[in-house]
Amino acid sequence: MELIERFLPRTEFDSYEDFMQNYTVNVPEDFNFGFDVVDAWAEIDDNKPALAWCNDEGNDRTYTFGEIKRMSNKAANLYRSLGVRKGDTVLLMLKQRVEVWVCMVALHKLGAICIPASFQLTEKDIDYRCNLAKVKVITTVDEPAIIEHVVRAMPRCETLEHVLVVGDAIPEGCAS
Repeated sequence: MELIERFLPRTEFDSYEDFMQNYTVNVPEDFNFGFDVVDAWAEIDDNKPALAWCNDEGNDRTYTFGEIKRMSNKAANLYRSLGVRKGDTVLLMLKQRVEVWVCMVALHKLGAICIPASFQLTEKDIDYRCNLAKVKVITTVDEPAIIEHVVRAMPRCETLEHVLVVGDAIPEGCAS
């Protein structure tokens, strides 16, 4: 409860009316979800479950706050090494894989703007979003159809500096 009490001064209410009148959330001016929630939970209990993942084949795994903290720190360091800074935009086309959550937390830690995007985007959808949002990095899965659209859109993406691919099939001009 210690973490919840940092942000919620009151968690017990006598009625719905009491809740509506008295519910407040304390959000510090420099609040950062990555540090103030994910990393804070990891400090309290490194093994606390944070994310339950499963796939269509019946595989499943639970990730702890400690694991998410460490993976997001690594991802944040990678993004930082590519020049991603506070206010920069990163487009994520990661489907519903664990990496989407790791990257989102990492980008929060940097103060970057995360744009989750559908894996169904076409070439013109990608270059439109990249140019409108001044996307600096695209992070995507290694599925051939998705990569084909990204690679074809790249020449028209004026602010795009890097494409990161999660997986094994890394096309020319992209990093893993």
